[in-house]
Amino acid sequence: MARKKKNPEEQAKTPAEETVVEPTVDPWEEKYNAERDSHLRLAAEFDNFRKRTLKEKESSYANGRADAVEKLLPVYDNLERALNQPTEDAAYKKGVEMTMTELTKILTALGVEIFGQVGETFDPNMHNAVMHTEDDAFGENTISMVFQKGFRIGDKIVRFAMVQVAN
Repeated sequence: MARKKKNPEEQAKTPAEETVVEPTVDPWEEKYNAERDSHLRLAAEFDNFRKRTLKEKESSYANGRADAVEKLLPVYDNLERALNQPTEDAAYKKGVEMTMTELTKILTALGVEIFGQVGETFDPNMHNAVMHTEDDAFGENTISMVFQKGFRIGDKIVRFAMVQVAN
């Protein structure tokens, strides 16, 4: 078989100058890739939607529980005031103590933590300082008097403790 000689112009071409022929893409393959991509995006969007609604459901339950506890706080405060009042009627005092004990058990079962005790360190994220006093019996930034106890559920503060801070 005789070989045809290349003319000098063809011999001078470098491989970079040669035209690159792109392989033809099957239209069915393009359609498949587009549909697959669309399907993957839809699956990811649905997964994000599912996670978001689960998170919203959990937060709405926590908010509802916090609202219910907040409505019970005046009852807690009144029972605490009744316990601090002197009385001669032992049966009355015993009844108030039992009621307070049951309310505290219910709040604890709901995950409510009661805070704000004399001697605790003042934390502005949990306590509302309404008074300040200079008292050598207490350390720096120490709660010296509690006017109203604070309540929280997990990290959410339902009510700040109203306190007097020393030094």
